[in-house]
Parts: sequence; C-alpha cells; structure tokens
Amino acid sequence: QVQLVESGGGLAQPGGSLRLSCVLRGDNERTYDMGWFRQAPGRQRELVAQVLNGRTKNYAVAVRGRFTISRENLNNTVYLQMNSLKPEDTATYYCYADLRSQGDWSTNYWGQGTQVTVSS
Repeated sequence: QVQLVESGGGLAQPGGSLRLSCVLRGDNERTYDMGWFRQAPGRQRELVAQVLNGRTKNYAVAVRGRFTISRENLNNTVYLQMNSLKPEDTATYYCYADLRSQGDWSTNYWGQGTQVTVSS
C-alpha cells in the first residue's frame, strides 16, 4: 500500500535548476529515512542525498554546495533542489525510503524514477 511518487525531472541547461519531489503515500505514522540515488549508463549507482531521522542531511561530494534536500516530516515528502546543474548530473533519479534509523532493515521502497537531462 506504501508508494513513492516522484516528479520534477526534465531538461535543463547547464547552470540551470530543477526541483525533484517525492511523496510517500500510504503511511503517515512512521518517520522514514528518505533520499535519492541516481543511475547513469555505464556508471555505478550513486547516493545523491538523504535525510536521516527526519533531520540529518547527507550529500554526495559531487553535488555538495549545489543540491539541497529538504523534508516535510508530517507528510513524508522530500524535495531535491538542484542548482548549478552540470551535464554530469544527467541520470535517472530514484527516490527511496526506509526505516533503518528505527532499527528496521527489512522495509524499503523505491520510486519509479525520474529522468534529469542537463544539456545545452
């Protein structure tokens, strides 16, 4: 019954901005750790950003200073504001949610993925 719904991907020019959204639907009682991975052809999957315990934020070195993750805790909704975009940011971005910070390592969910393309 729990679903993650992503939106906000698209085409941006270098130096531009996009804002990704991820809404967890079906459970508004537990506080999920949430964030984004990205996957580009020929490259390893990379953790881009995450929010742990509803407050602690971590970023990949490659996006630090350019991307900002935020969380609306009451609605288990996260946003990824992506500024100063570079062509190497081009990838499919996947939202995820889990309960590891609550001691549950068996529960995890994935969004459907949203394509981000940075090109002039």
